[in-house]
Amino acid sequence: MMKYHSASILLFMALVCVAGCTQAKGLGVDSNICKSLVETRGYPCQEHQVRTKDGYILGLQRIPYGRYGDKSTMHKRPPVLLQHGLTLDAASWLLNPPNQALAFMLADKGFDVWLANTRGTDSSHGHRSLGANDPAYWEWTWEQLAAYDLPAMFNYVNKQTGQQLHYVGHSLGTLTLLAGLSQQKLRNLLRSAALLSPIAHLSHVSTPLVRVATQTYMAEQFYSHGLREFPPLGQLEQTMQTVLCIHPGVECYNRMAAVTGPNCCLSPSSLALYYRHTPQSTSTKNVVHLSQMIRSGTVSSFDYTLPLTNMQHYRESTPPVYNMAKIPKDIPLFISFGGRDALSDVNDVKILLKDLKNHDKDKFVVQYINEYAHLDFVFGWNANRKVYDPMLAFFGRH
Repeated sequence: MMKYHSASILLFMALVCVAGCTQAKGLGVDSNICKSLVETRGYPCQEHQVRTKDGYILGLQRIPYGRYGDKSTMHKRPPVLLQHGLTLDAASWLLNPPNQALAFMLADKGFDVWLANTRGTDSSHGHRSLGANDPAYWEWTWEQLAAYDLPAMFNYVNKQTGQQLHYVGHSLGTLTLLAGLSQQKLRNLLRSAALLSPIAHLSHVSTPLVRVATQTYMAEQFYSHGLREFPPLGQLEQTMQTVLCIHPGVECYNRMAAVTGPNCCLSPSSLALYYRHTPQSTSTKNVVHLSQMIRSGTVSSFDYTLPLTNMQHYRESTPPVYNMAKIPKDIPLFISFGGRDALSDVNDVKILLKDLKNHDKDKFVVQYINEYAHLDFVFGWNANRKVYDPMLAFFGRH
């Protein structure tokens, strides 16, 4: 493993930048999502803060009604919580034009829209006692997002609206909900859920960049060198391009496609905005955890490697496994996945669907879009017709 050390660190930086880090995160971008991305489109927007039980302060944006909506109906509208994926934030639901961006579509269709931001992102950088420069601030993985962030946001929206929530998750935002549901959490607050590019089982991830990063333990190398916030950015574009090309089977001409699969339907204008708002920070430990899942083929807790350390955390020598078959069968689920998605691979989604084979048929919709890859579900110019219209019809039935 050590012979890959210098090259692999650079390669892993390239990996999470998805299509290049030519610009540092947030350069020239207003981090106030309401002011910069919602109100400029003519929609009302509110900034909220939620505190988790482990001390993190999360930012939530609320679009209570549409551009031409009636404020008096605000409290009658069904709430829907949108949860972004890895190295993204709530901005990802807002970058397309209003008739294509899911958050705006939902607001215009009569929903009370709440936009989640995972801990560590620009809108959720606070903590009751820790600063982002403190290594302890970054000691978490998606398990803590499932155990603390989601319940805090669900409870807050429920208290604000007095209603159960519809939920839309993309990528990592599906894993956190699935994990919680498999442990019988959130059920009483959830009305229905739409899972786009679902992430659970990861053994068939097909992107060469991710496979190389995982097989050479790159995230573990970051962590062992004290790099807790991920990704650590720098002016590395030319060096990264060189490093990418030295690995057999890794195509360098399109780094986004090399990570996510060949997205079919991203417009140049949306991509330009995407590059301005990404990557958002996550924890290196979170990436280590996902890498472990790719290698092991299991949906399990974080592996501390040493049996004694695992015993201290779990009272077991190996990490406990999340059993997706234990997800309550009566929860309305809408699952949409793509044939060209290299992260939410078709074979991995089929394993998840097998876990859910006994789900109530009248509350279970599975949609397959052959030409879609990972980012098409959020940024695709035609996702409004292919994904969101069927999703809205599903919400209407539940």
